[in-house]
Formats: sequence, C-alpha cells, structure tokens
Amino acid sequence: MYRSRRLFPALRNLLALGGLLLGLAAHAGTPGSGELRLHDRAGHAQSLASLDTDVDYRVSGLVAEVQVRQQFRNTGKDWLEGDYLLPLPTGAAVYAMALDIGERHIVAEIKRKEAAQKVFEQARANGQKAALIEADSGNLFRTAVTNVAPGETVTIVLHYWQRVDYRAGGFSLRFPLTFTPRYHMREGAQPGDAGIATAQVFADDDARAPLRTHIAVRLDAGVPLVAVSSPSHAIVSERHGKRWDVRLRDASVLPDRDFVLRWQPKPQTQPNVASFSQDIDGQHYAMLMLLPPQQQAQRLPRELILIIDTSGSMGGESIRQARAALDLALSQLQPGDRFNVAEFNSILNPWRSDAVAATPEALQQARAWVDQLQARGGTEMEPALRFALAGHAPPGYVRQVLFATDGAVDDPNGLMQLIDRQLGDSRLFPIGIGSAPNAGFLQAAARHGRGSETLITDLGTLTESMQGLLARLDHPALRDIKVDWPAGTDAYPRQLPDLYLGEPLLVTAKLPQSTAQVQVHGSLADRAWTAPVDLSSPTAAEGLDRLWAQSRIADLEDQLARGGELPALTEQITRTALAAHLVSRYTSLVAVDRTPSRSADAALRHEQIPNVMPAGTHFAQTATPAELELWLALLALLLAALGWWMQKRVCR
Repeated sequence: MYRSRRLFPALRNLLALGGLLLGLAAHAGTPGSGELRLHDRAGHAQSLASLDTDVDYRVSGLVAEVQVRQQFRNTGKDWLEGDYLLPLPTGAAVYAMALDIGERHIVAEIKRKEAAQKVFEQARANGQKAALIEADSGNLFRTAVTNVAPGETVTIVLHYWQRVDYRAGGFSLRFPLTFTPRYHMREGAQPGDAGIATAQVFADDDARAPLRTHIAVRLDAGVPLVAVSSPSHAIVSERHGKRWDVRLRDASVLPDRDFVLRWQPKPQTQPNVASFSQDIDGQHYAMLMLLPPQQQAQRLPRELILIIDTSGSMGGESIRQARAALDLALSQLQPGDRFNVAEFNSILNPWRSDAVAATPEALQQARAWVDQLQARGGTEMEPALRFALAGHAPPGYVRQVLFATDGAVDDPNGLMQLIDRQLGDSRLFPIGIGSAPNAGFLQAAARHGRGSETLITDLGTLTESMQGLLARLDHPALRDIKVDWPAGTDAYPRQLPDLYLGEPLLVTAKLPQSTAQVQVHGSLADRAWTAPVDLSSPTAAEGLDRLWAQSRIADLEDQLARGGELPALTEQITRTALAAHLVSRYTSLVAVDRTPSRSADAALRHEQIPNVMPAGTHFAQTATPAELELWLALLALLLAALGWWMQKRVCR
C-alpha cells in the first residue's frame, strides 16, 4: 500500500508531463508558430514568393511624407496570391495606394472595410489582379495581392504622413521594419476586441528570409543642423545647402530591427515654440510645438515602481536590455526614496508586496534579484499593471511607474481601461525594449498613464536613454496644461499630458477661421505659467489635414477603449477616415486591374510571406522547430509507456 501511494503521484506527474509535451508538439504546428514551409513533390522546402521594400522619406520640419514600394515576385510555376503584415510608425496616416503592373498604374479607392474585402474577393474569383491594404491591429497593416502570374512582378505603392518626434533638443523618426510576435492575452482583453486578424508568420532564425529593404531620406529640417545619425543602421549622409540626403550605407538590409534616424539642430536655433499651418478646401489646420520652460527645482522624493516583462518574447537581447535598464534605475535612487520591483510573464512575481525604503541593503538585494531574471512564459500584463498602479505614495512623494516591456500583446483596449481606472496619483512611463518594440501600445499606455514612453533598441544606447529618462523625471512637470483655442476648434490630443524637461507639447487642430494667437497655460511646481503662441505667420506645411484626421481617429479609438458607445464611435471613425481617404480599423484601400488575367481553370496558390524575427529575439510565440516537435512527441510516447508499465506493476 505504501508503495502504491508512493508510485501514484509519480505516475500522475509522468502522465501530466507526457500530455504537456504532446500538447506542445501539436500546438507548435499551428498558424503563427514562426515558420512557413511549402514543399515540392520531392519534399524539399521552397519559397515561391519574395518581397522587396523601398522606403522614401520627404521630411519638412515636423512633418514627413513617406512612400513605401513593395515588390511581390512570383518565382514559382503556379498563379500566386500572398499577404504580408506590414508594420508602420504609430500614428501613420495611410492615405493612398496604387498597384503597378508593368506600364499599368491602378489607383486604389477608399472603402468601408467589408466593402473593400468584397471587391478584393470578387477580383480574386474573376482572375483579376488586385491589392488590398487594411489595418490589422495597432500599427500593423495587412498587405494582400492576388492573381500574380508565374514569373511576374507586381508593385504596391502606398503613401502616408507622420509627425517627426522632438525631444530633449533633438529630432528623430522611426520606421519599423519588423515587429515582435504578439501574445494573445487571457487577461486584459475585452470581448469584441479586434486582436490580430492575420496569422503571424516569421522566417526561421537560420533561414535566408525573402525580404530585403532599401531606405532613403530627403531631410529639410527648417533649421541648421549639427549632425545627422542613426543608432540602428549604418548610413551615408550628404549635405546640399539646407537639405540633407540620407541613405543606408548598404544597398539592402535585412529587416530585423527598427530604422531610427536622428538630427541635432544647432543650440541657438532650438525653438521654444514652432507652429505650422495648412489651408485646404476652405478648412484651416494648425500644428504647434511648445517646450516648457527649463527650471531647476528642488528634487522631490520619489516612490519608484519598476516592472519588468520576462515573457518568452523578451528572450535573448531584450531581457538583457530590460535587466540593465532596471539595474540603472535602481542605482539612481537616493536616500529617502522608496521603491519596489516586480516581474511578470504568465504570472505576476513581485520582489516585495509593497514599496520599501531605498536603503543600501534593500537596493543590493533588489539588484541581485533583477540580475537572475529569465524570459519564459506568456505576456499576461493585466495583473502587473494592476499591481503597479494599486499603491499610493506617502505625502510629499511623487509616484512613478517604470514598465519595461516589448509590448507584445494583441489588443490593449482592456489594459487602457485599467490604466484609466487605477492611475490615481501615479504616472506611467513605459520603456520599450528590443529591436522592434510595439511602439503603438507603448505610446497609448503613456498617453493614458500621463507619462511618456522611452524606446531602447540596443544596449549601446541604453545608458544614454535611461539616464535621459531619469533626469527628466527629476524635474517637476508642467501640469494642468490647456490651450485657449477659439470657439469651434477641434484639437488633439483632447487630454493634454503632463510635461517633463525637454518634452514638447504637440497639438494638431482644425480651426473655424484663421487665428493670430493662442495662449497656453499650465502649472509649474511653484507657480502658474502662461505663454503666447503666434499663429499669424506660421510655416506652411502639407499633410496637416490628414494628421489631424488621424489624431481624431486615435481619440475616438481611445473613447472605445474606455468603453464608449460602439455603434456611434464606429460610425464617427469610419466617416472621418473616408473623408480624409485614410486606412483605419473600419476602412481599407483596394485597387483592382479591370482586365482579367488568370483563367478560371488555372489553380491559385496562397502564401503568407514571413516577417523577419527582430534581431536578438530568440523566441517566437509557440515557435517549435519540426525536429523538436518529433522528439517531444517521441518522449511523450515513452513517458506514456513508462506510466503504463508502472501502473501495471503497481496493480500486481
């Protein structure tokens, strides 16, 4: 009897392990497992389509117009259709698309999403070449093309506008060349959320991925520049008067990380206020940038809550970056500060249940605890956010939450609602980690958390980025900001954030009439603050109408995330997008060649073209090589056989 009691728990453990291994082996082959393999009759893997991407920037002041050309080549013997998840910068206002086939140039139409899909499917059935661009989730767009003949190349050309970032005296732009695999959350997702509609497919780490990218930038900053640089790629830059031409040093690069370009103006030309305007179709649009005054105020004691994402998608270089970022933050704490640290993956694991005083002993223990953290499991972010925002700092303290993550979640709406409900007196500062962090989620979390995001793409820039963030957090914010716009103005963001030293206020507005001046008000640590903004002779700029529309759509989607009325908000988003000719969650661009090219009896093969796994990332969600699947299945069978033999012996 004693022997039975001893063996049955072991038997249960063996059977459970066997079931787990079988489940892993089965799940590894599901769509989105990180690999795409087509086989010929001899069983050899091959790729039948390839994709090249050319990106051309035209930067003018704080606005950039971008053209993206994607060439789909069918190198196989069958008619082909393919689709591809295209990451674009957060806030990109995608307004035009065309399909080029030889000498033919077919311009896309903007339609409601369901109508565009029907047009595409009808063209597919009719044997007509067609292309479709639709929003998938966050900053991901699905590009689809159909009826590409064997040996044929078709080119999809899309155009969008984006704002240039300005912070701490420097300008920058970022183009995401790939994305971190999104985790489908169990907690924090909301019923009816869109999620990732298209399977996430990535090339094998050791494979030669069929994607190559070329990037060129024509830069007219509007002010003299000290330097132009890229922390992400080797570039060649040439100066032509006030204009700079920038291109990648290499003719083509593997798209495994975000492209980042920075330019530094001469110190004496750094503007405290810059304004831009556009008059189009009788409408007046403006964008203003305003820097808060620099002030050296007494440092307030802080309660710093550090949250680190240790999910599987943070494996490799990302977890090293995250650990180093938190270690640097801990090293900057001073006597009188308070702090706590927590990790999360599939579960939440806090270092302490509540914040403690930043004594040398406590800091040493916390830094050792952070140093041993490893990446594994899922990305269940909701418990971590709830834990981080639940506390309250003592009187006289500022409470700041630093949240280090790659943002690899499929739909953040529920998380945004949680931040709105529980923020209290905390401020949330997401830190984007990895070669291709989910900038859209990080910016949304910062906007709802009344903080700012920091993106760290490699260890070489970690110290500089973290020290810059911590230095900003040491200075009092400009709070309670408002702009005295004339009546009838529609300006975004509607809820203006707190500002820290070096962070600008960027607002896009649609005005009822031309306006000479507006007033900006705010509260410094010790006094009220007001500054005039001259709009009588602003710099003319293009694209403000679409950037304003994109900002309005983002505001309406924030209202959806906060639980707003779905039908009314959906219709407002749709109407705004259709009027501005923009791709949105509910509108798409579709182009169809009216001449049929594939006969009804010719087979059509579908292929999803893989993205490249971000550099330094060694984990794809549910990714398991085929050889490992086989060994897991064999091991599971051996464990099951051993369990059966042990049970038989016990029964004897």
